[in-house]
Amino acid sequence: MDKTKIRNFSIIAHIDHGKSTLADRILTMTNAVSDRDMTAQHLDTMDLERERGITIKLNAVQVKYEDYIFNLIDTPGHVDFTYEVSRSLAASEGVLLLVDATQGVQPQTIANMYLALENNLEIIPVINKVDMEAADVEKTKEDILNTLGIDASNAPEISAKTGLNVEEVIEQIIEKIPYPKNANDDAPLRALVFDAYYDEYRGIVLSVRVEEGKINKGDKLKFIQKDSKVEALTVGVNAPAEVEKDYLEAGEVGFVITNIKDIKHVAIGDTVTQEDNEGVEPLPGYKPSKPMVFSGFYPIETEKYKQLEEAFDKISLSDSSLTFEKEFSQALGFGFRVGFLGLLHLEIIQERIEREFNIPLIATAPSVIYKVVLDSKKEQYIQNPADFPDRSHINYIEEPFVRLSLFSPQEHVGKLMEYIHSKRGVYVGLETLSNSMNSLIYEMPLGEIVFEFFNAVKSLSKGYASFDYEMIGYKKGDLVKTDILVAGEPVDALSLIVERKQAFYRGRELTIKLKDIIPRHNFEIAIQAAIGGKIIARETIKAFRKDVTAGLYGGDISRKKKLLQKQKKGKKKAKMIGRVEVPQKAFVAVLSSGKENKK
Repeated sequence: MDKTKIRNFSIIAHIDHGKSTLADRILTMTNAVSDRDMTAQHLDTMDLERERGITIKLNAVQVKYEDYIFNLIDTPGHVDFTYEVSRSLAASEGVLLLVDATQGVQPQTIANMYLALENNLEIIPVINKVDMEAADVEKTKEDILNTLGIDASNAPEISAKTGLNVEEVIEQIIEKIPYPKNANDDAPLRALVFDAYYDEYRGIVLSVRVEEGKINKGDKLKFIQKDSKVEALTVGVNAPAEVEKDYLEAGEVGFVITNIKDIKHVAIGDTVTQEDNEGVEPLPGYKPSKPMVFSGFYPIETEKYKQLEEAFDKISLSDSSLTFEKEFSQALGFGFRVGFLGLLHLEIIQERIEREFNIPLIATAPSVIYKVVLDSKKEQYIQNPADFPDRSHINYIEEPFVRLSLFSPQEHVGKLMEYIHSKRGVYVGLETLSNSMNSLIYEMPLGEIVFEFFNAVKSLSKGYASFDYEMIGYKKGDLVKTDILVAGEPVDALSLIVERKQAFYRGRELTIKLKDIIPRHNFEIAIQAAIGGKIIARETIKAFRKDVTAGLYGGDISRKKKLLQKQKKGKKKAKMIGRVEVPQKAFVAVLSSGKENKK
């Protein structure tokens, strides 16, 4: 293979700017997929991706155009899946930076461009959706120059949906994206493992970018940093259907089917080489991800705990930004504390587990990592409210802050600003993007975004507003831990960290919900919200009461009083020794009420 004819590139953009549609057009124009077999979002293979119209997983394919080989990687656009993008860029020499002519440069456009610059990649701006009525091509070119510092005067003006001018994109890929310079078939093998997935019948399938050397079918390979060994049973490329080959050569992007089923032997971002190669330097991978949102995942059917652990192992193989560790809750039993890059990431993982592995889950309310500074000046980073130290030892608490960029039509700006201020947002600025569209910039606590923020923004803007955010650090806050007590016993799964002013309202809301869900007993049950030893909200579930005097006919009133006193003593004793088991459906109802339906 002539190395100068290879082009490895990714398509990056903000969500819904047309990456998958452009990938579809490239597939049809290069005859990689026939018109008869073509489907919308052809590279999106998960049902969830098609239902929501978003890309969740990167997908690499090899297509031929004239005498050129294109290794194309379609990437997600949502901020929660930025780690997928970073892995794609590590296997590329260039990127197509797609910008929607009706929306202009958006936050994730900027974030993805910086990722490309960090990887020293060639960036080709492409302006999409020029056939739309609201398209403003010249304004979009100015945005790209002023915001990104990239000259877009010669950027292809395309409609990925209709195929208009997509030939120009292909021409610029050939002209501007460099071929793999270090591709030497005779050098010792170095291949970057940028993705993987688990196949029930074939074991672990690796996605690799071969930097130097060759991977032959049957080769004995090893991970340099993980120091584990695998065998290349089958090698090949996705075109987009799987095509088996005798070898993958330097410069290619393809797959390796291994002989291993133990997921712990594989490390995404590691370098593989031949088993007998010594002293081979690993390729630079990519920075490990840092989870921003945490939730406890517990199986509703406790006997499925082991299956849940296996499900996390398999999903984490293809989504290495996912982190999880075992934890135990007095209320919910054995489960996992899971770290996510954002709320959509959390929701997607929950849906995948429930669909793909048939494991119904209870997910605790999302929380973030808090920085607790003790009186001894010692610092602790805590993600689970149940792990907070005694409040008497806490000097102060810091919470993570984000820079929020919210895009909305002009008529909804006032209501949105009022709502964000109520969520402790600090106004930074307002930018006018067009005659009807504005961008609000705020700094606000991440903890305020993870609870019902998405639903409120969509409701206030009638579905037209969208937002993005990035971490900017920690700031001191007036935060308290709110416990929920049922019959005097704290329920750890319902503990919250909230701003002191909001503690009463959140506590009141939870106690009212639990009152309607927990069944009545033979004794009175108190449901309380408390900060330390101070009760801030209370609801009471009345006891069942039998009419013990119903069988009496006439006689002295003292007989009735005697029976009522006896009943009163019995109820007092029952209250002292009785236990209240909070039913699973109570946790499902309470914790799912904050679940956000995002798209």
